[in-house]
Amino acid sequence: MPRLSATPIRLTSDEDESLLRLSRAHKTPRKLAERATMILLSSAGTGVREIARRLDVWPKTVRLWRARWLATPPGTTIAVRLADEPRPGAPATFTPEQVCAIMALACEPPEQSDLPLSHWSQSGLAREAVKRGIVDSISHGSVGRFLKMCRAQAALRTRLADSQT
Repeated sequence: MPRLSATPIRLTSDEDESLLRLSRAHKTPRKLAERATMILLSSAGTGVREIARRLDVWPKTVRLWRARWLATPPGTTIAVRLADEPRPGAPATFTPEQVCAIMALACEPPEQSDLPLSHWSQSGLAREAVKRGIVDSISHGSVGRFLKMCRAQAALRTRLADSQT
């Protein structure tokens, strides 16, 4: 016969204190605070459906985080116990070293590569990266994403420098 009540969660005083701090801290990410609150309410004996109603989540979500909490060994840190599992996805195509090498190439003048160009284009950078053996193949779109990513970081640093003066 199925169990009608959830397995009780017992917390040590350190765990209880840490979870309470996590759930109340303003800088805690919302999902992490929500999970900490789920565990705190569970340890207080609140039912799954009541927790779900209070936090405006599905009961399935509460059951999932209760089960994960109970499944991890007690000595594990709270951050690990409440962390998301790794998400599936394709592995990165280019290593950080390759991206850095392409960005360094973009900082060089094209004349150093014996090219009759005054400025690099995305296509020119892609061809030169393959020619130099940095990557086996790369599209001009990928080069553009790398450049765009660094442009956003450079713009942020510029604003920071302006605010400090």
